[in-house]
Formats: sequence, C-alpha cells, structure tokens
Amino acid sequence: MKIIPFYLPQFHTIPENDEWWGKGFTEWVNVRNARPLFEGHNQPRVPLDGNYYDLSDVETLKWQCQLARDYGIYGFCMYHYWFSGKLLLQKPMEMLLAHPEIDIKYCISWANGEWRDIWKSSDKNSSKILIYDDFNNEKLWVDHFNYLLPFFKDPRYMKEGNKPVLLIYAPHIILKLNKLLDCWTKMAQEAGFDGLTYIYQSASSSFDTSWDRSRFSYGVEMNPGYVHGVNQNRTKSKILYPLMRYTRELKRLLHINIGLSGGRKQTEVKQHDYDEVWQNILRLRPMGSTKMIPCAFTDWDNTPRHQKQGSAYTDVSPQKFKHYLALLAENAQKYYKTDKIFLFAWNEWAEGGYLEPDELYGYGFLDAIKDVVNERKTK
Repeated sequence: MKIIPFYLPQFHTIPENDEWWGKGFTEWVNVRNARPLFEGHNQPRVPLDGNYYDLSDVETLKWQCQLARDYGIYGFCMYHYWFSGKLLLQKPMEMLLAHPEIDIKYCISWANGEWRDIWKSSDKNSSKILIYDDFNNEKLWVDHFNYLLPFFKDPRYMKEGNKPVLLIYAPHIILKLNKLLDCWTKMAQEAGFDGLTYIYQSASSSFDTSWDRSRFSYGVEMNPGYVHGVNQNRTKSKILYPLMRYTRELKRLLHINIGLSGGRKQTEVKQHDYDEVWQNILRLRPMGSTKMIPCAFTDWDNTPRHQKQGSAYTDVSPQKFKHYLALLAENAQKYYKTDKIFLFAWNEWAEGGYLEPDELYGYGFLDAIKDVVNERKTK
C-alpha cells in the first residue's frame, strides 16, 4: 500500500507573502494565532516540542523525509505554484531536487488556482485576486514544462511505467486544457518518456461534468471535500461550474478584481462529525469512466485561516483514523483496483490536516499509518 500525503511548502518566508500578509509571514502565523471557537475545539494546534520549522532549511526537509520513511509513507505529493512564469514557494521542491541523497519518492501537484486575500476579509465575496495564471499563453506552456522536466527526470520521481505522474489541482478552469496537455505530452515524449500520467485533484474538477477528461488517467477523491460534494453538486456540476469557469475568465479580461456573488455571512463555525464523514467515505465507489484514487484525511479545521467562517471536525482521534484508514485500504484494493491512497495531509497545519507530531497526539497519526501499512504487507 502506497500512502501519498499532500505536502504544503508554505512554511518559509517569501517577498510576496511579506507584501500581502505582513513581514515574516508563513503559515505558522495563522497556526499560532488560532483560538478555540466552541467547547472542545482543538485550537491552537502546537507542533511537538514547539517545532515551528523553517522550510528554507534543508535539515528540516531531511527530517521530514526521514520521518515519513520511518513511518511507512511512500512519498510526498508536493504543491507547486506557477503563475504565468512566476514561481512561489518553490524552495523545498528545488532543495529536494538538489539533494539526491534524500531518500523519498515524490510527485508534483500544480496548484493552479488563483491566490486571493480571502484570509484578510470576513466577506469571502469581496476578496481580491493577488496573483493568477494566464493559462492561454502558449509560449509559457513550454517554459513551464521545461521547469518541471528536471524533476520528472529525477529517479525518485513517481512514474507509472515510463510516464511521470503529474497532478493538476483544478484542470476544469483551463480553457485550452487539451491543447496544453497535448503540448506537454509531446514534449515529454521528446524528452524520452512515453508521455505523462495526468491526475486531476479538486472536488470542483470531479463534479464539473462540462470538461473533457480524456487526457487524464485518474482523479483523486479529494476528501473531506469530495465526499461532502457527492450529493450536493450533481445539479451544480451541470450548470454552475461551467458558468463559474467562463465568468472567471471574463472577469480577468475586464480586470474585475473582486467576487461578484452575494451570500449570507456565516456567524458560527460549521461542525462536522468525524465518524459520520468517514463512514460516508467508506461508502464511496468509483464513478464515471475515469479511474479514481481514494483519499484519506487525518482531520480538517480551517478556522486558523477563516475563524468563524471556517469549518471543523469533532471527535477526532488517531485511533479512529487508523481504523478507518485500514478499511479504506481494503476498499482501494477491492473496488478501486489500486495500491495508492492519497492523504490530506502531511503538514496542512492551518487546515487541521497533518501527520507531523503535535503536542496533543504526539506521533499518533504516524503510528496509525505505520501499523496499517505493515498490516497490509502481511495480507
């Protein structure tokens, strides 16, 4: 069984974050500033021994990768931010490439959504775009692939056969998607590969039925968002998602920089029962013609970012996570015919999804991974 957690690089300073959020900003600022918002609310989250690490330090990366390997993690799926040729938060990924002695498998997820100042505003609809990608610039497609190529050539990079694995978080928002992917496939073949293994990731991409999935080998059931949307999004997928995609592009062309939709302001944190959501995940089965890869989650709580506008899970524990992960591993083999499970997340501290040790659970979630992986080896 191959457990592949998503890896967030938002734990080192960059000039852009200094400008947008304040000098010295990293994700740890949100994590430290969090406060409990209801009875029993597990906030703030505190890393074990106060390890508020800096991802610009290669020793931190080495520690993470060794820890992951020691506890049975197959490899990381690392978020990659590219905005019309501008890179953000690329330091950890580039350090990994520069240090071949670090023993870890990895792949890349292009987090291709726009960045907004949504954390500053209690009204999500009035948020402003900070940076975005012009997906239509075909020259930049070539530049982007050439940046990724050294990673694809790394022996540690995850491949399916002779095809490097590339996740695209939200392909449904790219208007020239097939032309882009055909360009990258051709460039990969010219570089000596048989192409690329494309995987889509976001729940929005899963439920938007208007875009062509034919170039994609797999989709990820990106939980917990995916399971919440299975029933809610059936009508939305046929009407609203396509409209949102074209509205987004029109707003960019007209330089409209704020949200246009209205909505009632949320006054209390949305609470979800951990057991109920996991039971719903275990009832999921692959849908449609694209093969799906299941996704586990340790926890979710984005109130450090959104305060009362956020949502959180209750009654979470590493023991429950271990129980549900073992059942999901059985489902992966039986129904999905895969040995892979993506996982939210390695270090999404400000969204409550992490495996790294903290003051409350210690190494509990990592122990759960190790136990489940070892148990699968004996079956």
